[in-house]
Amino acid sequence: MTRIIATYLVHATPAEIEARARAIAIEQSVEMPLEAIADDFILRGIVGEVQSIADRGGGVFAVRIGLAASTIGADAGQLFNMAFGNTSLQEDVVLADLNVPPGLFPGPRVGIAGLRARTGAVGRAFTASAIKPQGLPPERLAAIAAGFAAGGIDFVKDDHGLADQHYAPFAARVPLCADAVRRAGHARYVPSVTGSLDAMRAQIGLARDCGLDCVMVAPMIAGPANVRALADEFPGMAFLAHPTLGGAARIAPELLIGKLFPLLGADAVIFPNYGGRFGYSPGTCADLAANARGLGAVPVPAGGMTLARVPEMLDFYGADAMLLIGGSLLAARERLAEATARFANAVAAHRYRK
Repeated sequence: MTRIIATYLVHATPAEIEARARAIAIEQSVEMPLEAIADDFILRGIVGEVQSIADRGGGVFAVRIGLAASTIGADAGQLFNMAFGNTSLQEDVVLADLNVPPGLFPGPRVGIAGLRARTGAVGRAFTASAIKPQGLPPERLAAIAAGFAAGGIDFVKDDHGLADQHYAPFAARVPLCADAVRRAGHARYVPSVTGSLDAMRAQIGLARDCGLDCVMVAPMIAGPANVRALADEFPGMAFLAHPTLGGAARIAPELLIGKLFPLLGADAVIFPNYGGRFGYSPGTCADLAANARGLGAVPVPAGGMTLARVPEMLDFYGADAMLLIGGSLLAARERLAEATARFANAVAAHRYRK
């Protein structure tokens, strides 16, 4: 019986941890008293198995539980549900890791190599920035996008707050920004797709009609199953995953963003870098980036980054990463293209460690 191995960090006393572990295994599989189950197949093959319990110190235990892969099917939403559904309601439990059998989900369709082929970014990190702020009309957003592209950046993405608002409707904003970026440089424009599944399908279709080959989606807003469905439906489209609402689930970020988002089909994953407006620890960032790269996705450290930190970040993450600097470049205002060029040149000129 193929099993998914889930690791939970549980706050408990030594006297109660074995019972807590068994309770989580039951809750995340059959969700009922075992004495009420008479079917031997269910008892042997479906009920979760407690595989190990390790004392991490400080009243925290790492509990590894084997969950039947057959309870997942090919449903990405069910993967989240069976791994952490009801147990996420327990305030003293964190889902720390999840080992999913190879082939259960195809992962990124384009990945690091595909994005390098599309941008020509060989032997260096990718560069990216975000169009801000909300409230501007499409024409002014397009002008900002053109400034980034003129500076030689690789990806110009919508801010994740841009959706289909009346002041910048998707259908009006995207063609203008796409054309502005195309005219100004080699950059890829990355619109943010939002709304219902049908709305996102239509938006991706419009983006494709505008000649675009990359979009951004927020998996925790759109829903894991919907993101996986879109990645399957548009295999030539690269997907950049935004982490918004990712901190609301008590799933370790190195798992949620570093592993699960790529399994949904994300080719690149944004996350708050250490030392920014807010961010994870350096260790968490390193583990998250390693997990993403291990599945073929590009880690994208972001969140208040500045040009002065570019060498440090490149030393930390290496060439298989995408640096995203937004507000710091936008602060240059009329010299946006010049500031963006300094960013792009700093990344291109960096001597990467082997």
